Amino acid sequence: MALLEVRNIRHCFGGLVALDRVSFNVQKGTTKAVIGPNGAGKTTLFNIISGAIRPDTGTVSFRGVDITGRKPHRIARVGLARTFQAPSLFLRMTALENVMVGRHCRTRAGFAPCALRLPRQGREERAIREKAMSHLERVGLAAAADIPVGSLSFGQRRMVELARALASEPQLLLLDEPAAGLNTKETDDLADLISRLLRDEITVLLVEHDMSLVMDISQDILVLHFGTPIAEGPPADVRNDERVVSVYLGGALDHAAG
Repeated sequence: MALLEVRNIRHCFGGLVALDRVSFNVQKGTTKAVIGPNGAGKTTLFNIISGAIRPDTGTVSFRGVDITGRKPHRIARVGLARTFQAPSLFLRMTALENVMVGRHCRTRAGFAPCALRLPRQGREERAIREKAMSHLERVGLAAAADIPVGSLSFGQRRMVELARALASEPQLLLLDEPAAGLNTKETDDLADLISRLLRDEITVLLVEHDMSLVMDISQDILVLHFGTPIAEGPPADVRNDERVVSVYLGGALDHAAG
């Protein structure tokens, strides 16, 4: 059984067909990339999988359970987390505090224990802080734990958002253009991190325009064009697919092949 199964997804914004007959699987322990030109429907697909949008037709199943149309916080609880094209963080809060927010779906204390500051709430808060710190260490930002996010570089903010997503303990991590705005070293560090996530049994589904990164870290690639799948398979097959080369005018994929 695939970890994620997407079947016959169709979604329209008014008269614009954003996605049409999109079906694919994501196997546990792999990195799968979704690529395509701007406007291909990639982020809309992520929004449907993560619960931000309900598809017009089709289903999304995670670990064999239909999660189509569930609220995002309920999807997070079953083990699916995501990042966004532009980091969405609390700029006045520290990096550590931002990552602590990502633990909300794993907390147990309700309103009363928090309001009354009961002992069990204090113990849980300390545990949340320790876990959040471990995820900042995981992405190489332990030294920035007490720095307000608004004072961090763009690349560091991306890593904070990734740490926040990891704090929810996902089995499947959706990364929406994680390399956008990163320099060469930061992109290399990202590739190393994704490799380590796989070793930690976290499966990755990413949308990305950096074809060199996609070809290096992905075991499987889905190509969308105007909301419709035009190719799917291992990087070598996709790179040599005439339809894909035509969509990209050859340039990006030829560069990745070199």
